[in-house]
Amino acid sequence: MKRYSVLALLMFFSLWPAPAKADVAKVPPENLSALVAAALANNPELKASESRWQMFASKVKQAGAFDDPMVMLKVQSTPARQPFVFNKDTQSAKVIGISQQLPFWGKRGLRRDVARFEADSYRWAFEERKLELTRMVKESYYQIWAVDKGLEIVGKNLNLLSDFITITELKYSVGQGVQQDIFKAGLEKSKMVEMQITLQQQRKSLEATLNYLLCRSGNTPVGPVADFTLPFITLSSEQLNAAAIDQRPQVKSLASLMEKGEASRRLARREFYPDFNLSAEYMIRDAVSTEMATDPGDNMVSIGITFNLPVLQGKRQTMVAESTFEKAMATEELNALKNSISYTINESLAQLERRRKLVELYKGGLIPQAKQSLESALISYRVGKVDFLTLLDSRMNLFNLERELNESQAEYMMKLAQLEAAIGTDLTAASGTSTHHDN
Repeated sequence: MKRYSVLALLMFFSLWPAPAKADVAKVPPENLSALVAAALANNPELKASESRWQMFASKVKQAGAFDDPMVMLKVQSTPARQPFVFNKDTQSAKVIGISQQLPFWGKRGLRRDVARFEADSYRWAFEERKLELTRMVKESYYQIWAVDKGLEIVGKNLNLLSDFITITELKYSVGQGVQQDIFKAGLEKSKMVEMQITLQQQRKSLEATLNYLLCRSGNTPVGPVADFTLPFITLSSEQLNAAAIDQRPQVKSLASLMEKGEASRRLARREFYPDFNLSAEYMIRDAVSTEMATDPGDNMVSIGITFNLPVLQGKRQTMVAESTFEKAMATEELNALKNSISYTINESLAQLERRRKLVELYKGGLIPQAKQSLESALISYRVGKVDFLTLLDSRMNLFNLERELNESQAEYMMKLAQLEAAIGTDLTAASGTSTHHDN
């Protein structure tokens, strides 16, 4: 009776249905370049950043424009009781005037410079956002690849454990195995099913993340990701750092803010000089013939200039201080960014070298050796030379090494994406290295 209950347990483990998988094979394979292009074209946050840049760019012409001229219409020196009678007093006239505000020389150009440098900072902030978005798409892309590879390995191990269950069943049926081996094999298969469920959920989360970045429906299926080769980075850290200083948009954005601060300081200095107002008036007079006075009513012209007296020095001195601190802030932020770029480059190169060496070690030594060890353990278990725990340990060693291989490959590409974002350019395209190939 006990023998039958054990066989029933065996059948339960061997027939345990795996969770339903997403039918990824029916979805066309994904292309990284197309995904990045779609994200750059559709992402609303990127569009908002571009609109912000265009908004500030539109302010450049406004900043250097003259104020509108002022037109003046008035009646002058007419009796209060008869305001529209112009032939009673020689001072009465109808007046038409025009005036124009003229900033001190150089102010208009400096205002344009301030607005232009500010617009440039938003332009490079927009380019920086494009780099950041590209990095996030690439990271999601390679994470999906790693999860798919993990599902492949789990599926392979589920089949392998089913074979193990069959073997333990046969050995137990002929009195050469122990009941504990049956339970152990079933437990290991259950753990693989649990891992499969977790990986499937991770893929759904990564699909949602990628769809969010591409601004498309959250349930849009994401196809399989092709295998890739690890590209070599031939540039030194010094060359990469120089490239980052030359190409990184955020560096250019902060440099523009420094230029804006300097232009603001020069403009503040100009505020110590007066602005001018030019005016011209044309007075239309009527002839006057009274007992008190007689006047032929000749028309008259007035031309004048007025200007402010910049005597409030405290206000202008604080304007100079504000612009000085603005430039100093941008300068220090740029120095901090350069320091961060240098750290990121050196740390990324070290991580890339580590991951590449691990991949070479896994492919060239550890995994082939683990496969041989598993094959040997399986043969030895069939003939009773090793116990079942040794067989399971060999399988788990191979399983872990294959997972670590895929993790190292994905981490290499994600770290490369982070390095490209830090530098501001596509390193694989710059070196002419192809990183993808079909299976």
